Amino acid sequence: MSEIPAGAMRFNSDSQKLEYWNGSAWFQVHTATPNLGDAGDRQPGARGIFGGGESPSIVDTIDYINIASTGDAVNFGDLSQARRNLAGAADKSRGLFQGGYTPSNVDTVDFVTIASLGDATDFGNLTQSRSRTGGCNNPTRGIRAGGNPHTDTIDYCTIQSEGNYVDFGDLTSARFGPAGMSSPTRGVFSGGETPSSGVQGIDTMDFITIATLGDAQDFGDMTAARREAIASSNAVRGVFGTGYTSPSSPYSASKALDYVQIASTGNGTNFGDATFNRSETYASFGNPVRGIISGGFSPGLNGGIDMFEYATQGDAVDFGDLSQARAAAAGFSNANGGL
Repeated sequence: MSEIPAGAMRFNSDSQKLEYWNGSAWFQVHTATPNLGDAGDRQPGARGIFGGGESPSIVDTIDYINIASTGDAVNFGDLSQARRNLAGAADKSRGLFQGGYTPSNVDTVDFVTIASLGDATDFGNLTQSRSRTGGCNNPTRGIRAGGNPHTDTIDYCTIQSEGNYVDFGDLTSARFGPAGMSSPTRGVFSGGETPSSGVQGIDTMDFITIATLGDAQDFGDMTAARREAIASSNAVRGVFGTGYTSPSSPYSASKALDYVQIASTGNGTNFGDATFNRSETYASFGNPVRGIISGGFSPGLNGGIDMFEYATQGDAVDFGDLSQARAAAAGFSNANGGL
């Protein structure tokens, strides 16, 4: 019998469900998403949320979109405090805004109930006061990794239980500005700036098994070194890219996107391009079909939202605009790759 490649798909005629091979077992692909669309939406779909950022002052604004539709973001509410360079994580009902800069690094974590509009509420605290961190999740746990000042710390929480984060393990190197994405089982952190890399950043990708504790392991390399980039995933494929890439200027951004099969390990492969060069685009997420990229420096502030389809390689296209042009916001959805 030939070896099944990780990421292979099949239709299970017994269960009548679509499944994917994670390298050791078949897992069901969950394609149902909560219908949180508004009456005026073209079609119902999952909700994506953007919070905080720099516009150019630090803001507390929270916006949302219906991922299955297109159009401009709508006001959701406010964070507990204005901050930028924070990270997102979410399960099917609750979203977290982790850490950030106010203008000092904070350990603050807020949460919102994704299906209802309103202001964020205090959740607890990270193990460290950090900004420029990477975030991801599975259906139970929220994860925060890295941060400024340079740290290799990974910590986690149970999303449905308010309280302080606890230690998970360490990244393979101390860094700030990694991008985080996840499948139902794995979290992947790509890029970032280490004390020795300078503004160009690194091409390193690490992975963790979210349901366990322990240090991250090497996944492979991106096609280019970058920091403060985007990462978005469904249950099978992760897409990452954009970000600061120039060794000569901290404000030289890219629009290139890579992808990987999350269940396997290996180097990134070219996916396509975002609609423009952008950096500090932490607010990226998706549903099982579509990935979303928003805002960023290009090098000026930009409020554009892009979308792409995970299953097909190609360039992103325009989705709409944020309520205000801004960079360094956090993003999550109630139908991301870990759910």
